[in-house]
Amino acid sequence: MALFAFSVAPSVSDETGSVSAAVADALRVVRDSGLPYELTSMFTTIEGDWDEVMPVVRAACDAVAAHGPRVSLVLKADLRPGHGGQLRAKVDRVETLLDGDQG
Repeated sequence: MALFAFSVAPSVSDETGSVSAAVADALRVVRDSGLPYELTSMFTTIEGDWDEVMPVVRAACDAVAAHGPRVSLVLKADLRPGHGGQLRAKVDRVETLLDGDQG
């Protein structure tokens, strides 16, 4: 299991400078994959193994490519075999430590 954080965007934006329509198309692909994911303002993180996640990332890039002639992809992975459920667990561990600061 691993976490894969990626950001995908077209080379061109709409008339307002936004790429949100392209990002929404990419996120539909992620959502439809059934894999656990989290969307943030800068990245989408998916949890799964290589063989599950890479086709989803590629399909998300293909969805964005419909919005322009060029696509930018940034991909970061946290590879930790044998550790599932980390999409939320990593955040929970940090929040637990921060909660200890409140006392």
